[in-house]
Amino acid sequence: MLNNSIQYTIPAGEKRELLLINEPSINYHIVQEEGSSLLVHVIALPNPKEQDYAQHTTITVEHNAANCRTEIYGLALLHGNQQHHLTTSVLHNVGEGYSSQLIKFVLDDASKASFKGELKILPDAQHVEAYQTNRNILLSRQADMVTEPQLEIYADDVKASHGATTGQLDESALFYMQQRCIGRESARKLLLCAFFDDVMRTLPDEQMQENLLDKINEYIG
Repeated sequence: MLNNSIQYTIPAGEKRELLLINEPSINYHIVQEEGSSLLVHVIALPNPKEQDYAQHTTITVEHNAANCRTEIYGLALLHGNQQHHLTTSVLHNVGEGYSSQLIKFVLDDASKASFKGELKILPDAQHVEAYQTNRNILLSRQADMVTEPQLEIYADDVKASHGATTGQLDESALFYMQQRCIGRESARKLLLCAFFDDVMRTLPDEQMQENLLDKINEYIG
């Protein structure tokens, strides 16, 4: 059950950034007015020793006027019995809007995670662009990932897509790197950091990018 519930409106023309790093379970409901923009990062990098870590985050965003922009990015690296569950819902109620969701999880040991993403474009929401992508890597046979992307389009003049994949590290890429004198563990680190790179680069603060990259390297090791 979520511990906190927060609702607010982003006024016309304003920009908001929402950064959630190892936050407690929380539920956000955000309404965007005309020309507003929202940038959300949900990052789960708990200490590998925190075996009881379990996070449930729900983010609901509504576009209630034209020219709204929403970007949601998620990143999780879990170990042991840790859990991270992310639910997103982006509702395009009117046209001329843009939204994107990019969610990436890496699970090791017996960790569990889920992503449930709803993207809905209603009949009056013409000329909308909306995208949703979920990519996951399992480093252990015991790790468990559930992904449920959902796309509903009721308008006929839109650009929209969604997709999800779950797999393991590319053994051929590991082999290729080892053939060039890169140790297996170093190659593994490089591939996982590369996997997270497109999410990391969306953080607006370069120092924060570097700090989180250092943390990812530490946890992978």
